[in-house]
Amino acid sequence: MDNPYFITFELVAYVLSVLCFVHALKKGTGNVLRLLAGIIFGVLLELATIRQLHAYSYGTFPTMILDVPLCIGISWGSILYSAMEFSDASSLPWLARPILDGLLALNIDLAMDAIAIRLGMWDWGRGLDFQYFGVPYANFWAWFWVISSFSFGYRWLAHRKDWTGTWLAPLLALVTGLVWVLATNAFIVSIVPVNLRNLVIGLVILAALGTIFYLQPRFYQKPVPALAFWVPFVSHLYFMIAGAVSGVILEPPFLLFVSLLMFGTALFLHRPFILPTLKRIRVE
Repeated sequence: MDNPYFITFELVAYVLSVLCFVHALKKGTGNVLRLLAGIIFGVLLELATIRQLHAYSYGTFPTMILDVPLCIGISWGSILYSAMEFSDASSLPWLARPILDGLLALNIDLAMDAIAIRLGMWDWGRGLDFQYFGVPYANFWAWFWVISSFSFGYRWLAHRKDWTGTWLAPLLALVTGLVWVLATNAFIVSIVPVNLRNLVIGLVILAALGTIFYLQPRFYQKPVPALAFWVPFVSHLYFMIAGAVSGVILEPPFLLFVSLLMFGTALFLHRPFILPTLKRIRVE
């Protein structure tokens, strides 16, 4: 019998991807290609990383590409697309927007990964007490670079108004993302001494946070599509509900605290979208 959490997660991933695709179609060829490049990047990234590091494995989802669930690659594409739409509406310079994109992705993963492994979606092979409740700290390093490297590669050319901005920016993002992620994986695993890895990971994430706080970005400087809110909102909500129904969100209870904290952070960032929506509902 198929795992119900696998099935529902796959359905959620498809719904969010459709939401992104509808928006991309309205915005034009460049956005469609960016979303498709993000999905292809997500699948290739997973296939390559599993073979490079042999650090984790997936459970059997309804739709698989070799040993990688299709919904995982699609989810990477949706997270990339929604995060970049959000940061593009901020006051940050383009070079800093990939940093924000990486942090937005970490906001989702900090609440998701420890619950997902307890649902059997994937397995790090280290037990549930290893480092961050069974999740290696290096996973957060990887998440940051996955998102920020693709975002940087895309933005390098996307500002151009000719065909290179439309057609080459997604390709450059895909290539830059794959090369940089594999390189940073190799760096943290093969070059950084074991006793210094967690320090390096922590310093990089803190430097990213410090950079964004220093720049004091203003958000919602122009209209932000609803999907920028719905992708993190639904992702958080799904894992909180799945974790509560299964009971794993209380194993240990700190997972519930982290889930609520990350969910609250996402709601805070998107409050310019939420508050007017609530007012319209109240009026109607």
